[in-house]
Amino acid sequence: MSRAHWRAIGGALLGVLLLALGILVAALLLRTYTLPSRRVTWQGPGAAEVQLTPDERLQLKRAIVGAIQIPTVSFSEEEQNVTALAELGEYIRKVFPRVFSSSIIKHEVVAEYSHLFAVQGSDQSLQPYMILAHLDVVPAPPEGWDVPPFSGEEHDGYIYGRGALDDKSCVIGVLQALELLLKRDYKPKRSFYIGLGHDEEVSGHKGALKIVEKLQARGVKLLFVADEGLAVLDGVIKGVKRPIALVGTTEKGSITLNLTVHQPPGHSSMPPSETSIGILGAAVSRLERSPMPNMFGEGPEAAMFEHLAGEFAFPLNVMMANLWLFSPIISRVLEQTPSTNAIVRTTTAATIFNAGVKSNVIPAMARATINFRLHPAQTVVEALDIVRNSIRDERVEISVLNSFDPLPISPYDESNFGYQTLQRTIHSVFSGVTVAPGVCIGNTDSRHFVNLTDSIYRFSPFKLKPEDLSRIHGLNERISLENLDYLTQFYYQLIQNADSDKVPVVHQATHEL
Repeated sequence: MSRAHWRAIGGALLGVLLLALGILVAALLLRTYTLPSRRVTWQGPGAAEVQLTPDERLQLKRAIVGAIQIPTVSFSEEEQNVTALAELGEYIRKVFPRVFSSSIIKHEVVAEYSHLFAVQGSDQSLQPYMILAHLDVVPAPPEGWDVPPFSGEEHDGYIYGRGALDDKSCVIGVLQALELLLKRDYKPKRSFYIGLGHDEEVSGHKGALKIVEKLQARGVKLLFVADEGLAVLDGVIKGVKRPIALVGTTEKGSITLNLTVHQPPGHSSMPPSETSIGILGAAVSRLERSPMPNMFGEGPEAAMFEHLAGEFAFPLNVMMANLWLFSPIISRVLEQTPSTNAIVRTTTAATIFNAGVKSNVIPAMARATINFRLHPAQTVVEALDIVRNSIRDERVEISVLNSFDPLPISPYDESNFGYQTLQRTIHSVFSGVTVAPGVCIGNTDSRHFVNLTDSIYRFSPFKLKPEDLSRIHGLNERISLENLDYLTQFYYQLIQNADSDKVPVVHQATHEL
């Protein structure tokens, strides 16, 4: 063939390539700008807002301060500050007298320290729902705190203390909302429950699970469950132009295991080539240097980013709307920070290390505790296989302390009453936010309720900025007075919105090219 013929063929191929590229670009843009808009309006009137008087606002602040000052610490399933839990139970009786004396509310203590409230609605044909929160908190050693962790001190519009965000704020918020509704002579149409567990931080087996057993024995089925979880994220998701309210429609599974090494003890002056500590340290290092596989797109997290595509600026909006093509790039970016890395994979965290009794004695035993939070597309069995392959040392004994697979994904379509009612309430309280389904990377008491409903949603009704994330279970946990108002307003409106006998109807537009 002549050179001219080759040039002609090359030109034709280039033309086809450019045409294909043009079609691809057009398809990407068409999908990006024809996705449904998440800026919605709702049909019909919504719930009435609560207008707090100065005295009520002061009472709300005092309520959370007093709750924080009671150190309801859960150290383990076997060790809790039960004296403080009992004290907190008496405290909420005093602070919320209408809740505990109302003729339409039946209150009972469950398993000594948890609380169950049954609020009687006027229409018994409507299926009840449930709101959850928990009374216990994780330990808070005072080292590193700017104020004592159980002081409840106020500085610059923030109240500091363990439990301010997780989860005494929700306890106080829902009880305060119900107290205010009763004060304003509100009578619910739909019955509902409030469950306050006392051991959520150490499994919920003695609190929430006992509440579930009590409800099951009574034949109760729930329309939906609302628990703590994700929140309104302001500046947390890079590239998003405004605050995003994420509602957890599932939560990651969990494995807690011990790695144990036994070796002959001896004198430190004659050490072997490898000690029990060295063998164990190497095993833990291998786990940390070999993270679980990136599984972005295999679980519900991809739907979350697609849901938010319109909130990203160009070109991220195109990439998020077309994850079928760009997910490898997006997933690599998400791996770079701990908060987003937790979305794309099962995480590995070494949390406890025990070994040695004296500086000149080589220990006979070394033990480490490792906690894994399972990606929604991965099972306990699959994760444990990866752990064994990563450690590759028969001298390291692996024992599972507890484990459970990721939770089922709750529906979030337009016909689901629970999700749409939560979404409508969020839009009303947090003006201008976009609501999207998400994956709760922690675990909540709501996981025990899967046999009572298929609609479980995890949302903490307050705003979080990037600097707030490390405060949860960390140093200087705090809540703003503004967020306290949001909490009360949210539950106040949610209870009213849930009285409807119809699924809230939303108007949605599409993005225009």
